Formats: sequence, C-alpha cells, structure tokens
Amino acid sequence: MGRPKIPRRICGRPADSCFKPNGIPMTELPRVYLASDEFEALRLVDFQGMQQQQAAQEMGVSRQTLANLVKSARYKMTDCLMHGKALMMTPESQEKPLE
Repeated sequence: MGRPKIPRRICGRPADSCFKPNGIPMTELPRVYLASDEFEALRLVDFQGMQQQQAAQEMGVSRQTLANLVKSARYKMTDCLMHGKALMMTPESQEKPLE
C-alpha cells in the first residue's frame, strides 16, 4: 500500500477541457489525461517561470514531487503532439480523493 497523497494547492484552471488535432473527430482519437496537479505544476514552472523550489512551496509539495509532476505532464503533452492524440484535462470528480 502506497503513502497517502499530500493535498496540493491548485490555483489555475485550463481554459478548455480538451485540446485535439484539427480535422479528426474526437471519437477517432486516443486520449491522454492530464491531472489538475500536473497542469498546475506546468503553469507555475513553464508559464509563470517559477523556480521548482518556489513552485513546490506554492503547491504545498516537495521539490521532488513537483519535478515528477512536471516531468509527467511534459511527457503527456509531447506524446499528444508527436502522435496526434487528444489531451484531456481530468475532471476533478474523476481524480482520486485526498484522504
């Protein structure tokens, strides 16, 4: 059994719930799901230009956890761009609840 997930502070939300290649119906596309904490890590580090230590403090997680979130999110985004997949924002209701 793994360790319980530390609650994360999420302040930003994406403008849309899905990004997909043009001209291909959604029903024909494989989907990749980006969790809200992965989105927040990208927003703080890549968009706002924060150092990882500062972004980690902002989210209430360790620097290593933030680095893992950024790495995972970047991989998912690159996978979608390289292979023409739809990038879906995971609805909060589908994310595992924090205990």
